[in-house]
This record gives sequence, C-alpha cells and structure tokens, in this order.
Amino acid sequence: MLPSLFNQTPADLADLLEGLGEPSYRGTQILEWLWQKRSTSIDEMSNLPTRLRDHLKESFTLRPLTPARTQGSLDSTRKFLFRLQDGRYVECVLIPASPALYGERSDRRTLCVSSQVGCAYGCKFCASGLDGFTRNLTADEIAGQVLLAEELSGTNVNNIVFMGMGEPLANLSHLIKALELITAPWGLGIGARRLTVSTAGLVPQIRRLADHPQQIRLAISLHGASDEVRDRIMPINRKWPMSELFNALRYWTERKKQTITLEYILIDGVNADLAQAGLLAQRAKSLRAKVNLIPCNTVEGLPWKRPDEPQCRAFRDSLVKSGVLATLRLEKGHDIDAACGQLRLKEEKKGREDVD
Repeated sequence: MLPSLFNQTPADLADLLEGLGEPSYRGTQILEWLWQKRSTSIDEMSNLPTRLRDHLKESFTLRPLTPARTQGSLDSTRKFLFRLQDGRYVECVLIPASPALYGERSDRRTLCVSSQVGCAYGCKFCASGLDGFTRNLTADEIAGQVLLAEELSGTNVNNIVFMGMGEPLANLSHLIKALELITAPWGLGIGARRLTVSTAGLVPQIRRLADHPQQIRLAISLHGASDEVRDRIMPINRKWPMSELFNALRYWTERKKQTITLEYILIDGVNADLAQAGLLAQRAKSLRAKVNLIPCNTVEGLPWKRPDEPQCRAFRDSLVKSGVLATLRLEKGHDIDAACGQLRLKEEKKGREDVD
C-alpha cells in the first residue's frame, strides 16, 4: 500500500521536494490543500505543477480511511465507522456539547478517536479487545478520523479524547506524531490543552509522555479503587499495580499543569459500592484529580450490568462530600452501541458471515 500524503510533516515534504528539485514553498501549498482546503484529490491541487502532482499520485494515496457507516443517537451523539486501506475497521464517537466531560466548557464538541485496531489489554468491560489486537494505527489514520468526523457531521471538533478503540500509549510513536498533525498550525490547529490521552495505565509510557513538551491532558481508566477490584476487571493492574501507577501519575503532575482525570465506569456488583467510593476519594485527593463517572454500557458477550441511577448518584455524592470534583455522565449514545469497539465488531462479524 502507498503511504498517505496526510502523514507528511513539513520536514518530510521538504526532503521530498528537495529530491525532486522543487522549491520549498510547494510544501506549504501541499499542506494547505490537505488540512485547510480538505482536498479529496491530488488533481484538485491546481497551483502545483503537473509533474509534481503526477509524482504525488504515483507515490502517495490521499486519505487513509473512508466512511463505512454512521449511526446517529437520539441525543445527537454520532458514531462513525471507518474502513482502512487494508480492509480493517475503526470507529470514533462524536459527543455534543456536554459540561460533564473533561472540563467545564459548555460548548465542547468532543471526538473520541481510536488509536489501534482492536486492543491487547483485555479490560473485562470493553468490547475493543473481544477480537484481540490487530495492529496500530498510523498517525494519519488517527488524525484522519477528525477530518472525516467533521465533514460527516458538519461541525468543528474542539475537544479530542484518545479513548476509542485501543490503548493509545501502546502506540506511542504514532500517537506523538498524530499530536503534531492535530495541533500544528499547518495541520488541524487544535490546541494541545484540548487533547486528552486516556490510558489503562502503562506506567513507563506515562512517564515518557509526561516529558513530552506539549501541555496535553491525561485521563486514567481506573475503574477500581483497590488492587483487588481493579485486578478483577483490568489485567494490566497485575503488571503495574496501583502503587506504581500513582507514582507515575505524581511524576506527571510535577511536569504538567493540567488536572488529571480518573475515569471510572460504574459496574453493578463490582465497583459501584460506597466502600469503593471512599477509597476512590482518597486516591483522587492524593493527586488533586477529578473523577468522571460513567455507568457501564451493555455489551453483547459481556456479563456486566449498569447500576440504577440512584446508585450512580449516591456514588457521585459520596465523592463530592469528600471534597472531590466528580461528574456523573449519564452517557450519551447508549442507544447506538457507543461502547468502544461494538460497531466495528458487528461490521467485521457481518463480513465473516458474508464470506461463509
């Protein structure tokens, strides 16, 4: 497969153009066609000489993914399924303005993007890893989700969370390049402070990302306040238990100005009791972190159940009374299989059945 032109940085294009004997300003023109004019064809790049356009068509593909399916929620959440060049699928979810998601702004239009096809970490409540891990996404496949979601929805995304399919920090090199494509003035131009990387807790990579100069935000998929509970639903906790994870998070807070978010999916009979709320409050206060509570999605093939709304509110109220900033997101998109990986699993299952 040809590489995507969307994966090229100014430095990449400078090397390419020098080798072709083209002036360096052509790189600026190419990037403008890609990211500002949202070109869908190299032939549209009318201010480039024909010989250069011909070379680009021979050497590069343009967009690394194409729309496959869109589901619209009753609450205006949108889920997009995209087909990659190798025939695999990834998905992302556009969540309309919601003051309860990663901050207090009321005009946030948040896109949850994927970083891998599948996932190797096997969190017991998540659909992403039910078919195992296939491959990492490239930087342009990550950033390309933003471009297509904006075009399909007719709205501009102003908040991005890397918490779709896959573990972003297991794809750190492509993630860091995607951050450049998304934040650069010549790229999507979205401020780093509006980007949140969500991780299940890869301790060495948290430390490496903490040393990255951009002031991006960090969210931790915690989902259990004790090692005993977290071991039950998140196998990664056996490799990096709470003590090691929170040491890495303290390292992060020493280097970044943004408040860490602790993500906590409430699962009935597992982690939604008030004893866990008390432990969670202690851990959040140790980092001055905020907590984002989300009742679990029902996922076909998984046994977990959602707590009822009064139980969810009681859990949140316990945190608030302990002095923790906590939000309860009675999540949008439950009617469109918005849990990570559900739509992709259904599409790939349908494809296998068609082959059979």
